[in-house]
Amino acid sequence: MHAFNLSPLSLLFLIFSLSFCGTFCLADWKSSAVNPFDSSILLPVKGNVYPLGHFTVSVTIGNPPKVFELDIDTGSDLTWVQCDAPCTGCTLPHDRLYKPHNNVVRCGEPLCSALFSASKSPCKNPNDQCDYEVEYADHGSSIGVLVKDPVPLRLTNGTILAPNLGFGCGYDQHNGGSQLPPLTAGVLGLGNSKATMATQLSALSHVRNVLGHCFSGQGGGFLFFGGDLVPSSGMSWMPILRTPGGKYSAGPAEVYFGGNPVGIRGLILTFDSGSSYTYFNSQVYGAVLNLLRNGLKGQPLRDAPEDKTLPICWKGSKAFKSVADVRNFFKPLALSFGNSKVQFQIPPEAYLIISNLGNVCLGILNGSQVGLGNVNLIGDISMLDKMMVYDNERQQIGWAPANCSKPPRK
Repeated sequence: MHAFNLSPLSLLFLIFSLSFCGTFCLADWKSSAVNPFDSSILLPVKGNVYPLGHFTVSVTIGNPPKVFELDIDTGSDLTWVQCDAPCTGCTLPHDRLYKPHNNVVRCGEPLCSALFSASKSPCKNPNDQCDYEVEYADHGSSIGVLVKDPVPLRLTNGTILAPNLGFGCGYDQHNGGSQLPPLTAGVLGLGNSKATMATQLSALSHVRNVLGHCFSGQGGGFLFFGGDLVPSSGMSWMPILRTPGGKYSAGPAEVYFGGNPVGIRGLILTFDSGSSYTYFNSQVYGAVLNLLRNGLKGQPLRDAPEDKTLPICWKGSKAFKSVADVRNFFKPLALSFGNSKVQFQIPPEAYLIISNLGNVCLGILNGSQVGLGNVNLIGDISMLDKMMVYDNERQQIGWAPANCSKPPRK
């Protein structure tokens, strides 16, 4: 989720808010189903890979409405907000916490059962409240209870809705990792389980069960729900693999370096917007790092072990201001999928950052060192300036180069 934080491998659902349109008026609220192929929900995104380490959207919840800034995470299903029930480990001021109001979801409700397999359900009685506990890969965690509340949404066709959606009221948070706790209000889980936001909105016939994001290398971007903003051409598509936990995974893929195959094959890749950086298992990471180091021979760069921004950094004769200053020293990477000729391009600006010390650092990390085992994650840095689409109806993942600084037009 954050600079070294990875998304949870967990559960749950969603909520959402206003689009690029301005102030929302309660008097305009109305419940109406629309043709799910007719419109989408379009939301502005804030954040960057470095130095913030996350991309967020503002989600409005309740009546009267309160705005919550949530970390966008396609690697998990659980959407939750910091909750005054009361709260342990919350990072927001008391008046910015979500306040439950006898709106707890019960164990007997379908939304609760969608969170757990029969063997893992904490419920003993259908009238009990639906509790959850989720642990993140960086050993952070959230404990809470599932609740429901209206979530005002504006569709791109102008229709305004306030569906009653389920999400987590997190009253016990633990921050993992060595960094300061994030200032976001919670996590927006966008995985492909039956409890997520996209699935619930689709079940209500508001939008198709399709979502996408476009993160700009300059910061910001947009997020959408629904199918009508997906480009009709120019997209590369791969089937979503059925993997444990319902991740957005594709493969097998082969690594290309400088336009040539390098003998690294069989990678299964998970697309995870909750991870700031891209993670390869130790074998792939070591091979890619060797390729990069060999490619830098003769270039005016030296190792910068004193820079602790990321594990691998290089310095030049003077401080760098942007990746454009160094991109010619590095060759592009690409991931080629099977015999389909589909490639996921990773140019230097999609795997490098410039640290606050003016050095260039590698945004591809060793996942085995942080407990990911053999998992390979494509994080935010490698999805910059790409339209990423997760089509849960057709069970496919797509991408295309895009100007993410401008919202799409129908």
